[in-house]
Amino acid sequence: MKKLVARLWHLLRGPLQWRIQWLAHAKFMVGVTGVVRDADGNVLLLRHRLWRKDRPWGLPTGYADKGEPFEETVVREVREETGLDVRVGELVRLRSGYRLRVEVAYEARLVGGTLRIDPFEILEARWFRPDDLPEGLQESHRLLIERRPD
Repeated sequence: MKKLVARLWHLLRGPLQWRIQWLAHAKFMVGVTGVVRDADGNVLLLRHRLWRKDRPWGLPTGYADKGEPFEETVVREVREETGLDVRVGELVRLRSGYRLRVEVAYEARLVGGTLRIDPFEILEARWFRPDDLPEGLQESHRLLIERRPD
């Protein structure tokens, strides 16, 4: 039976194989976060309008567009939410298990731009020292800033 299935699979080839795999496997959204730091090591935090009122502070975060490299998602989200330009560095988290979401996080360094928040999503953007983070910060983001596993 295994040989027959393997033979049929090889006969299908290309697009039909991909379609079958797509139908048979889980679909995920990918949430991408940037741990954006300036030259002094301060971290950029945003007070998000659409997040829980008791935990509004967090790192720049958004969902990857279809086919978008995750590093480009960080650059795009930071620019859309703050007007700032960043250079993406090291991958610091890749985790699944959040229902239909995969979490990805990168370190990023400020390289330019002018701070202009997107008032629809963001209420406030501020730079914080890693040892002086605000109340109401997402705990998973605090751990990313401190580079501790959660």
